[in-house]
Amino acid sequence: MKLVAVSAGLSTPSSTRLLADRLAEAVHGELAPQGLDVETQVVELRGLAVAVANNLVTGFPPPPLAAAIEAVTGAAGLIAATPVFTASYSGLFKSFFDLIDPQALTGKPVLIAATGGSARHSLVLEHALRPLFSYLRAAVVPTAVYAASEDWGSGGDAYTEGLPARIRRAGGELAALMAARPAEAAPDDDVTALERQLSDLRFD
Repeated sequence: MKLVAVSAGLSTPSSTRLLADRLAEAVHGELAPQGLDVETQVVELRGLAVAVANNLVTGFPPPPLAAAIEAVTGAAGLIAATPVFTASYSGLFKSFFDLIDPQALTGKPVLIAATGGSARHSLVLEHALRPLFSYLRAAVVPTAVYAASEDWGSGGDAYTEGLPARIRRAGGELAALMAARPAEAAPDDDVTALERQLSDLRFD
């Protein structure tokens, strides 16, 4: 079972990559006790930026980009994390997913996440990322994770759920969908009933 995390962070080190890694660890923590062997691959879009731009112009991906696209489309579960730019996902993040066949993510369990300097941008998850992956007919887990600068190192309080708790909850939801999805599904039965209902929420 393969878990792929796509990180669109541009800096080194990157809080977006850190969030993607923490989410992947949470998924592993849920699946390992079930005896499921999970391999994690992180796709760093920063190193593929020029290749993505060239592919948009020429229509032909160079080998590293083709391998990244193949990893995403062949994964049992996907974590998609982006920094917030101008109140939305980054242009590099969107350009990468523009290169993926619109049918390739149908029914695939996806966890969406974003990072930003202020908590005021947290709605980017609902007004930008969730509609994008719903359009691609992915099975997006209910809990999306946004990490503002002040969230790191914060455990929350009596009224607010902290970042570690949100990461654990989202990771558990993705793990549940991955575990429930058949390893090798028949063409007409490649998603569970829940995933089919979620993937029907397409925004045209």
